[in-house]
Amino acid sequence: MTLQPIVETVTTDSPRNVLVRFAPMIYGPTLLFALGEGAVIPLIPVIANRLGADVALAALIAAALVVGQLCGNIPAGWAVARFGERLTMGVAGIVILGGLLGVVFAGSLAVFAAAVFLIGFCTASFALARHSFMTTRVPLAFRARALSLLGGTFRLGMFVGPFVSAALLGIFGDESASIAFFAICQVATILLVLLGPDPERAIAAPAAASTTGDGGDAEDTGEPVTGAIPLVERVGVFRTMWRFRGVLSRLGLAAASLSAVRSARQVVLPLWGVSLGLDASAIAVVVGVSGAIDFALFYASGQVMDRFGRLWAALPAMVLMGAGFLALSVTHDVGDAAMWYAMFAAVLGVGNGLSSGILLTLGADLAPPADPAAFLGSWRTLTDGGGAIAPLILSALTAAASLSIAVAAMGFLAAAGAIGFVRWVPRYVPRVR
Repeated sequence: MTLQPIVETVTTDSPRNVLVRFAPMIYGPTLLFALGEGAVIPLIPVIANRLGADVALAALIAAALVVGQLCGNIPAGWAVARFGERLTMGVAGIVILGGLLGVVFAGSLAVFAAAVFLIGFCTASFALARHSFMTTRVPLAFRARALSLLGGTFRLGMFVGPFVSAALLGIFGDESASIAFFAICQVATILLVLLGPDPERAIAAPAAASTTGDGGDAEDTGEPVTGAIPLVERVGVFRTMWRFRGVLSRLGLAAASLSAVRSARQVVLPLWGVSLGLDASAIAVVVGVSGAIDFALFYASGQVMDRFGRLWAALPAMVLMGAGFLALSVTHDVGDAAMWYAMFAAVLGVGNGLSSGILLTLGADLAPPADPAAFLGSWRTLTDGGGAIAPLILSALTAAASLSIAVAAMGFLAAAGAIGFVRWVPRYVPRVR
C-alpha cells in the first residue's frame, strides 16, 4: 500500500491568513472553556463525597460528565445544522452557567448529578460547533494542522486548569472559587462568541469538493472509493446516520477503539503505579511526564497528516500504544518494575501525542461538505462512546481476572483498531488530486 501526500485542489482563503486573523475567535473560546472545565473536573468527586456519596457513587457521578457529552452529540448535530455554530455555542455557554449554579447550590446528590450531566450535555454542543466550523472553513491542505492545534488548545486548558484550581483552593480554601473561575471563563467565552467578529460569516466556505465517499451500504461495491460526492440537501440527523452507516460501522468503530485506548491510558497509569506500591508523588511525576510528552507532540501529528496522509498518524499511534500496553502488562512482577512503568508510560505518551487531532480530522474528512454537523454528531457519539466504555472494560476485567490481563486487553484492542485503520482509511479517505 502506497501512501501519498494529500494535496489541496481548491482554496478560497489562505490557511495561514485564516488562522492568524481569526485565531482569537477560533481558538480563544476553546481555551477558555477548557481552562474552566479543567479546574472543576477534579472537584466533582470531592463535592459528591461532601454531599454523602461513597467512593463508588462519587465515581459514578463524575462519569455523568462523560455520559452527558455522549448523549449530547446527536442533539448538538441537529442544533448546529439548524441554528449555526455561533448561536449554538452561545446558548450552550448560557446553559452551562445554569448547570454551574446547580453545582453550587445542589442540596442533594440527585440535583448535583443532574447539574454535572447538563454541563457535559452542553459541552458536546460547544465542541461540535467548533468542529463543524473547522470542517467547512479550513482548506484541506491545512486541515489536520488546524484541527491538531484545536485539540492541543483543549489539552492545554485541561492541563493547566487543575493547577489553577489547586491555587484557588490554596488561597480561598473552598471549591466555590474554582466553580466561580469556570463561570468567569464561560462568561468570557459567551461574550467572545456572541460579540466578537464572527468567523463563520467572515470566512467563506470553500467551493464544495468532497474528500470522502458515501458511507452508505447501498453504494458498497467492495472497491476503494475514489470519487467525490456532490453537495447534498440538508437532511436530518438520523437520515444522515443511516446514509453513512457503512463508514460509521467500519472506520467509526476503528476510531472508537482509538478513543478507548486513549481513555484507558488515563486510567491505567495511576492504577499501575498504585499496584506497584509507589507513593502519590512518584505516580504524579510519571503521569505528568507522560502527559507532557503527549502535549509536546500535538502539532507534529497535524504536520504528518497533512504531508503524508491520515494513516501515517493513526497507525503509528495505535501500534505504539498497543505495544506499550502489552509490554507493560508483563512487567508487574519483574525486577525494576518501576523503571519499566516509567518507560512504557513515556511510550504511551508518545503514541497518544502522535494521535492528536486524528479523530477530529477524520471526522472532518468524512463529513458531507454542505452540511457536516449531523454527521459529526454521529461520529463524535461513536468516539466518545469508545472513551466512555474503556474504564468499564478495565474495571470488569480487573475484577474478574487481574489488572495485568485488563492492560493486555487494551493492547489487543489497539491492535484491532490498527488493523481497522489500515483496512478502512484508504477506502473512505481517498487521496485528493
